[in-house]
Amino acid sequence: MGFLKSCCSLAGELSSRSQNGKSFWGTFVAPTLPLWILNNGSRGDGHTNCPWGNKLAKTNNPYTDAPQTGVTRRYDFNISRGVIAPDGYEKRVILVNDQFPGPLIEANWGDYIEVKVTNSISEEPLEGTAIHWHGFLQTGTPWMDGVPGVSQCPIAPGKSFTYKFRAELYGSSWYHSHYSAQYAGGLQGPIVVYGPRNVDYDVDLGPVMVSDWWHDDYYSIVKEVMTPGGRGQTTSDNNLINGKMNFDCSTVNDGTTCTNDAGLSNFSFQPGKTHRLRFINSGAEGTQRISIDGHNMTIIANDFVTIQPYDTQVLTLGVGQRVDVIVYAHADAGSTFWLRSNMTSCSNTNQPTALAAIYYEGADNNSMPASTPWDVPDPGTCANDDLSLTIPYYSMTLPEPSFTQNMDISTFVNSSGNFLWEFGGVAARVDYNDPSLLRAGKRKSAPFDSDLNVVDYGTNTSVRIIVNNPGPSAHPMHAHGLNMYVLAAGSGNYSANTTVLNTKNPMRRDVQMVTGKGFMVVQMDAGKNPGAWPFHCHVAWHASAGFFSQLLFRPDQLQSSQYNIPHDVQQTCNEWNQFTQGVMPDQIDSGLR
Repeated sequence: MGFLKSCCSLAGELSSRSQNGKSFWGTFVAPTLPLWILNNGSRGDGHTNCPWGNKLAKTNNPYTDAPQTGVTRRYDFNISRGVIAPDGYEKRVILVNDQFPGPLIEANWGDYIEVKVTNSISEEPLEGTAIHWHGFLQTGTPWMDGVPGVSQCPIAPGKSFTYKFRAELYGSSWYHSHYSAQYAGGLQGPIVVYGPRNVDYDVDLGPVMVSDWWHDDYYSIVKEVMTPGGRGQTTSDNNLINGKMNFDCSTVNDGTTCTNDAGLSNFSFQPGKTHRLRFINSGAEGTQRISIDGHNMTIIANDFVTIQPYDTQVLTLGVGQRVDVIVYAHADAGSTFWLRSNMTSCSNTNQPTALAAIYYEGADNNSMPASTPWDVPDPGTCANDDLSLTIPYYSMTLPEPSFTQNMDISTFVNSSGNFLWEFGGVAARVDYNDPSLLRAGKRKSAPFDSDLNVVDYGTNTSVRIIVNNPGPSAHPMHAHGLNMYVLAAGSGNYSANTTVLNTKNPMRRDVQMVTGKGFMVVQMDAGKNPGAWPFHCHVAWHASAGFFSQLLFRPDQLQSSQYNIPHDVQQTCNEWNQFTQGVMPDQIDSGLR
């Protein structure tokens, strides 16, 4: 492996500051996480009063039973450019508080989260921003979803916007920019909402963010993808774990500063203890296969949904998905092992392997593990684990759908020679200056243009969507504002005659893989959360090329006084409109990632 130059030591050649700015993820100073946090932000150790009382993961509805804690967790985010070298190759990126990955947002189930976001991108090219809080339902607060052109206008350079929303669900997630493909340039970070547990464990090691990585800046990649006559594809340069990896700098010929053996992420295991790891695929395209040499993993949650635990040696994680696992540290003190995240063969990359070192207490923290990987071949499908394995811990039975729709995936080349993705027959593009949600709330708004791909479900209460994917690429399908009920997934096209739908406690999650030449059937609660909710592929470059839709739920309620547009949301649009009168954003893609 050319990215491991040293024969016996993993001592990184770069400082953590050079690799990741002020971020401490993947270092030994990264804190373990508590069972909950107290009102003053300090750690709850199990001896203080539990903030959700006697509510349990098995018996309490996670969608309706969140406690009224009366607590608001406040954060300040400053978005700016910087230069870092996550894998040794220096590049200009976009950072949150000078950190990549960004700082952790923590809350207890039922808390409110308030984040003031300031756009300090002051160097050319000036650009807007907006942050999406991935997996949060935003019930009653659809303007806080953080999608420019849908729920808000972008935050103009030099301006701020404050998001406030409730932690209605609990578990592991992340935040990221939803402006163009900006998050692929570094604007992302983890979120943990503490709540009831379905499995006891000893140590919470916190977020483990895995992500493909490009050496070009994100806008150059968007240009590559959107170039007339192109293939609509791009290939990543590397793979990171918590923002770190090595790179073979002998392959660099563009004059950029590059340092071999930059440094890998490290984790500490305590012998005889059980450890929780919160895996998050924060990449732009690559599906990851994650394993720990010599250790089984017990999967306890998918996205924001606790599930009946099951054991595995390798887990599959599509872009935007999260999987929480428990790992028993069975080896002796002083042992070392590799944690591996390998991009699947159905992903586009020049270097698929990411490594992190796990050091048992007493080990030499610079030594190189000699462990070997599990012999579990890559099936090459990018499929999630079979739905028969992933059973929600809290059981729910679905109603009959009030509406069923096909939304098939396709591609075409437009008259300008651009390769575009269609979802439900439309290649979408949003208008940053005229967000769909704000238009839907006006009683006399004009009809939506077809290229916005707004699907109006009116007063339907439960919608079933069949997605057929005849092409060879797999797609991580993400729904905002809800958890999808995944009724079926498989190869070929959906057939009502042969496909068995599971409507009794099906898997629930906000991202589900649909395989190449495959299908999935999902059901959504359309009547519970009025809003304009994106439903799209989470591959950044696919969304940039039109793979995006907007599901309009209960527009009649959006026009009621309960959903009057907040002043700050309208003010952000006023500021963006003023900015774009003097600077025209170069929106060559859909506007969204």
